[in-house]
Amino acid sequence: MAVVSVSMPDALLERIDQFADDHGYTGRSEVVREASRNLLGEFEDTRLEDRELMGIVTVMFDYETTSVEERMMRLRHEHESLVASNFHSHVGDHFCMELFVLEGSLEDISTFVGKIRATKDVLSVDYSVNPVDGLETISE
Repeated sequence: MAVVSVSMPDALLERIDQFADDHGYTGRSEVVREASRNLLGEFEDTRLEDRELMGIVTVMFDYETTSVEERMMRLRHEHESLVASNFHSHVGDHFCMELFVLEGSLEDISTFVGKIRATKDVLSVDYSVNPVDGLETISE
């Protein structure tokens, strides 16, 4: 097995170590391997391929980190055919929430979420993906 060096803030490393202890992992490497497999497999649901999808993406960031808000605006414009709607709200004293409603393919939604996750200083990204084709048959 290859050995990989990864840089991360001390606070995150402490959380990983505590998670490993709390959940019976043999160490941080096992936690990082599992997290990596889960992240890579997130958008591999074959039931969603070749379907019309709606995605909801919620992004949290510190409003004093202006580069995040600028990046969200750029992503919205770069993916204007995917972004059906966008909402910005202030949360608490220091945070912003950006909510995106997406309509598109699994590949396009996956790419968009990946770009948001890769944005420096984003605090959290949460999303859901649902098929919208065939909904009319459910209500009949």
